[in-house]
Amino acid sequence: MITDTVTFLAAGEEPNPLIPHTAELVVGVIAFAILFFFLKKAVYPRFEQTFRDRQETIEGGIKRAQEAQAEAQRLLEQYKAQLAEARTEAAKIRDDARAEGTRIVEELRTEAHEQAQRIIQRGEETLAAERERLVVQLRAEIGDLAVELAERVIGEALADEARRAGTIDRFLSELDATPGRR
Repeated sequence: MITDTVTFLAAGEEPNPLIPHTAELVVGVIAFAILFFFLKKAVYPRFEQTFRDRQETIEGGIKRAQEAQAEAQRLLEQYKAQLAEARTEAAKIRDDARAEGTRIVEELRTEAHEQAQRIIQRGEETLAAERERLVVQLRAEIGDLAVELAERVIGEALADEARRAGTIDRFLSELDATPGRR
């Protein structure tokens, strides 16, 4: 290299900076070949493996995300179906409860009406029995009063029981036959 420079200088020409020297060119080509061989055998496979690992990781992550999204979508659809089913069942239960409530109210009304009718009937029967008892009691009292009054009017005692009962019955029959009574 120095010789080339000296030769160029001796010839009076200056060396061209764009044209490399032969020794530099040979050393550069050998160094490039060694560097290329080293990169191809040691570094490039590691880069390729790292890129493949990253690509698989990314693609696996994307695939897992898609699977998770599909699973989430499936669960969402299942949840919506269960929710719709629950709403339908709740509406059916509400309708059944309303119908049952209406039926119970009707049964209670019917039972209350029947019980009221029984109470009214018992009251009427009790009232009729009480009235009969009172009529019998009053007849007996009226009969006794009539006999007592008749004894005072006639002036003699009506001691005979048969005559007395006949008089009482006749008086009561006349009293019953009187218009506007009873």
